Amino acid sequence: MGIVLIWSLIVALIRWITSKRRGAISYDSSDQTALYIRMLGDVRVRSRLGFEPERRGSHPYLYIDFRILHSRPESAGPLSARKVRRLLSFQRYLHSSRFFRGAPPQNPLYILDDDYTGQAKCMLEKVGSWNFDIFLFDRLTNGNSLVSLTFHLFNQYGLIDLFQLDMVKLRRFLVMVQEDYHSQNPYHNAVHAADVTQAMHCYLKEPKLSKSLTSWDILLGLLAAATHDLDHPGVNQPFLIKTNHYLAALYKNTSVLENHHWRSAVGLLRESGLFAHLPVEDRLKMESQLGSLILATDISRQNDYLAQFRTHLDKGDLCLGNAGHRHFILQMALKCADICNPCRPWRLSKQWSEKVTEEFFHQGDIEKKYKLDVSPLCDSQTDTVENIQIGFMTYVAEPLFVEWGRFSDTRLSQTMLGYLGLNKASWRGKLQEQTSSGDDTDPALEETDSEVLPQGSKEL
Repeated sequence: MGIVLIWSLIVALIRWITSKRRGAISYDSSDQTALYIRMLGDVRVRSRLGFEPERRGSHPYLYIDFRILHSRPESAGPLSARKVRRLLSFQRYLHSSRFFRGAPPQNPLYILDDDYTGQAKCMLEKVGSWNFDIFLFDRLTNGNSLVSLTFHLFNQYGLIDLFQLDMVKLRRFLVMVQEDYHSQNPYHNAVHAADVTQAMHCYLKEPKLSKSLTSWDILLGLLAAATHDLDHPGVNQPFLIKTNHYLAALYKNTSVLENHHWRSAVGLLRESGLFAHLPVEDRLKMESQLGSLILATDISRQNDYLAQFRTHLDKGDLCLGNAGHRHFILQMALKCADICNPCRPWRLSKQWSEKVTEEFFHQGDIEKKYKLDVSPLCDSQTDTVENIQIGFMTYVAEPLFVEWGRFSDTRLSQTMLGYLGLNKASWRGKLQEQTSSGDDTDPALEETDSEVLPQGSKEL
């Protein structure tokens, strides 16, 4: 018992020490795809007063800390914005302030028994399966899915030996990354990051990529996947802009969240010293290319990347022997991994759909509370999970994965498109059930059985 207590104190002390740190979409009104993407987060969205840095702090929402966005009302005490150390991530500040108050950690140290550890290891043996259940894996690892999965992949690809990485520094870096995701967010949390990292691994294994990508490319791809939503506040970019949040001012209303995720990741890399042994020019190159990958996940630039991808495919001029072309494919792979939820089996896809909708609606509730215009897709009174998902699949996911299938015409691509079709049909079926007056089910909907598997899925 004494050893466990001492170990807990050591872990708390290490966490306190590590807390002292830090480092436009053009559209046509007739283009429904572009309009839908614009609803999700157009970089040109502005507050009615325009971009006026001198007015920052004028809106009452700015006095609310992101740390309490998803907390229970009874636990949310008054917090002064002046007390927030803006160079710290919100999560890290929360950990350090709790330590100073002598409060117990939010996630106390639990020791997993051998059964759970063994099951988690068995799951990692099939980490390349498209049907990988990240929710189950997160439970088996006691909420450490991002650390466990990413560390395993680094080892599996031989990156630890190739880049002479210190395993202690690597684990410390991954722990900090995981802690800087907001566990209160229903969707943009460490489990989502782990899911994206697992999907990225599946894409890296595809024949065209596996025989062309360098170890450097693989390292960047996994790092970008693990950190692509780092310190996400649980609200979208238009919300930050219309409330004149300091992050919107800092990044001039352009790719606000993605720039923040990138800079947060760079800060953790530098603090951990994970690549301190590499030449300075290599470290700077890594940080720059990491930013290029993360910035590609900006949904408002979806059509730009998609148009470029189509042009390459139409011309047939993609050459993966070219470093620039390989980097572009990594960008597209990360974009696919980021929004691949509709392409997962129904039992997984449905959970993600409900989680992202919950986060949307929570933002809408905040906007109503502070008399703001409710953002598109965020009004729980008029929007539904069915409509949101059908629109997202039709205008965002499907166009992207159709082009990815053209680039990589494999069994995995066929499986993803198969699940996408089944899932969209399932949401349409649910929508029809809600709007019908109890009539018999349309026979055409009988084919939307969520247990029907696309061709080839059993081998994935």
